[in-house]
Amino acid sequence: MDKLPKIALPAIAGIIILIIFISKSAVTIGSGEAGVLYRTFGGGVVTDGPPLDEGFHIVAPWNKVFIYEARQQERLEKMNVLSSNGLDIKLEASVWFQPKYNELGKLHQEKSEQYVDRVLLPAIRSAARSVVGRYTPEQLYSSKRDAIQQEIFEETQKIVEDQYIQLNEVLVRDVTLPPTIKDAIERKLKQEQESLEYEFRLVTAQKEAEKVRIEAQGKADANQILSASLTDKILQDKGIEATLKLAQSPNAKVVVVGSGDDGLPLILGNN
Repeated sequence: MDKLPKIALPAIAGIIILIIFISKSAVTIGSGEAGVLYRTFGGGVVTDGPPLDEGFHIVAPWNKVFIYEARQQERLEKMNVLSSNGLDIKLEASVWFQPKYNELGKLHQEKSEQYVDRVLLPAIRSAARSVVGRYTPEQLYSSKRDAIQQEIFEETQKIVEDQYIQLNEVLVRDVTLPPTIKDAIERKLKQEQESLEYEFRLVTAQKEAEKVRIEAQGKADANQILSASLTDKILQDKGIEATLKLAQSPNAKVVVVGSGDDGLPLILGNN
């Protein structure tokens, strides 16, 4: 009985030390996350292997694990840029990105957990200034929005492709022009629309007039051809045919043959 306390105390102390060791060594990585292992006595950041994936991990208590969001993320960036003619433009863009999973160790070692602020956002600002500087405010306001968005994406991708960042999409959400420039562009676009509408009506009227002229010309040509083909002989033959048909009719009539100016039948009572 005297020896029991001497055995129990070291056992209790060992259990406490074990609990502390496990609590310091246990790392749980959540859904959509990944861990970068830092070995204090083993060369620092592990860059020659994949990161720690989701779940429970045991690591030495003197090592550290840095947890990163591995899923796609979004950052909204508002910036002031200059157009091709030097006007101040406010641009609002949303960037979709995520770290390259298998290169997460290198990203942590070279860029740190602040890689978004240190690398990605400066890259998109630089790309936006470069791209917007090629266009006029009118192009930014109307026809070139999709082209600008694609060019900003491509320019940003060139900058970050070797920075262990996967760029998924860049969306230009809003382009704000100075109010006076915006009003002037809207007036110009309205005038252009009215001009196009007037030209359309003018072309339609011209086509309708041309159609009427062609129809009239066709009728005139037909009448001219018909008049040229109606000789006295043809008229006499037509008169004889009409006389024969009239003679065969059962209705009562009086016909004087040969009393007309050209020897054609004279039908009494038709004046």
